[in-house]
Parts: sequence; C-alpha cells; structure tokens
Amino acid sequence: MKILVTGGTGTVGSRLIDELLKLGADVRALVRNKASTKIPKGVETVLGDLLDPVSVHKALEKVDKLYLLNGVVPDELTQGLIALGLARRQKIQHIVYHSVFKVQEFKDVPHFASKLAIETALHESGLPFTIIRPGYFFQNDLGLKDAITRGGMYPMPLGDAGISAVDVRDIAEATAIVLTGSGHIGKTYDLVGPDTLSGNNAAAIWSKLLGKKVRYTGHDMDAFEAEMRKKAPSWAAFDIRMMFQRFLERGFTANNSDLEPVRKLLGHSLRRYEDFAREAAAAWASELKKAA
Repeated sequence: MKILVTGGTGTVGSRLIDELLKLGADVRALVRNKASTKIPKGVETVLGDLLDPVSVHKALEKVDKLYLLNGVVPDELTQGLIALGLARRQKIQHIVYHSVFKVQEFKDVPHFASKLAIETALHESGLPFTIIRPGYFFQNDLGLKDAITRGGMYPMPLGDAGISAVDVRDIAEATAIVLTGSGHIGKTYDLVGPDTLSGNNAAAIWSKLLGKKVRYTGHDMDAFEAEMRKKAPSWAAFDIRMMFQRFLERGFTANNSDLEPVRKLLGHSLRRYEDFAREAAAAWASELKKAA
C-alpha cells in the first residue's frame, strides 16, 4: 500500500510521514524541492506542485491512498480540485482530506470557504474519503517566541470565550491511523483538544511557566491585521483577521460529542495546551543556555 502525502515538509505533513513510517507504510511525498532535508530516508519523493496537473498525475501513479493538504493560498480551491480530479482518474482507493473544524459555519472566511467547497466536491466525486477537521494548532504559537519571552505579550486574538485547539502530533497520529486502518470511509473527524484556549488563560499559562508576567494584548482586529501585514501578504493578513474576527463573533469551541470520536480513534486523550507550552518553554530555555 503506497500513500502519497502532500505538504510533506510542512508542520502537519512532516509529522504525519513520521507516524506513517512507524506503522510500516510505504510513503511517497510530493515536494517542491527534492533537496529538502525534512523528508526522512526511505520516503520516495516526487517533484511537483499542486497547481501543475502533470506533476500531480505523476505523483499519483501507482498510489493507493492520498493525504490531501492544501496550504492557505489564494488558489487553494484550484489546487484541491485538481488533486481530486486526478485522484478520481487514477481510481485512488482512499483520500484523507485535511479541512478545518466548524468549516460550514465560516463561509465568509476565504480559506474556510475553499475547504468547504473541496469537501462538497469530495462528497460528489464518488471517491472513498475521510475528512479530518482540526482546530487551531498549538504549534502556531511557537512563532510567538519573541513576543512571549522578550515582549511579555501573548498577541493572538483568541478572545475571552476562547477557541478549541489541538496539538499537531495528535493530528498526525489520528491521520496515520485513518490512512492505514479500516472503517473510516465516509467519516468526518473533528480534531480538537480538551481545553478551550482563551487569550487570558494562554497568557496565564506562559506567565506560570516562564516565571514572568505575560499579558494578553486583546483583540483589536485592526491592529492585529496591521501587525500581520508586516509578516505576510496583505491578502493573507486579511484572511487570518477575518478568521479570528468570526471566531470572536460566532465561537469556535467543541463539546463532548465533538471530542469523543477522536478519543476513541486514538485510544487516549488528546494533549493539553499547557503540556505543549511546558515543552516549548523548556526548549526555548535550552536554546538560550546554549547561546550564552
């Protein structure tokens, strides 16, 4: 059984490949750069791009299963539909599509709308599929290292009610189980952890772990978008701003009925944000010690 992983050098895809290798799967990765050091030995690589149907067709040759993850890009929908069309032509036995939690409630957020359209196409394709819908990634906050440790600020606009989040390692483990196991065709799994993460409780966790005051900077969305534009294209800053703004307005939290299926799938509880933060704080302290 050969599995093609898209996004194999990314945050989720790289960990998914590791999990698949642990389970003895034959893995192929679609990569843009064959010199990538993030692909483990023993994994076949195919050079290509999800916007290039010729390279995607080549990547799908003699593949049994596909993990489809499209990045948050302006042409996300086109990428996804190209992959689905070619997977149907190749008669792929099983597609696991990486969507997003509560996607149907945020049709006015650009990358949510793209994912919902791809889900719809998948339902209409006749292909055997499973959909995974993760929440906000814990690992997104690794990019906040300087803001948290030097600035004493937690800047993500999670609001007071908070949102549901998940550790990428749990996403990878669950996805590997779905790709290598049976009984998952036609199912949708919400991948969210047990905690509701608000701006203030995230700041309190970092304060405790770092032994210094970390404050939540609030949810001024104009200021957040302006700050995002310093690091990302204007369209992406607006997209992410829209996402968090709608979270604040409509909520992005799970209930027990959302959590139980993935607990059963994994056979254990999902990781907690504080445990992730503790690991990150220890790693950051180790880096500082080595640099001293």
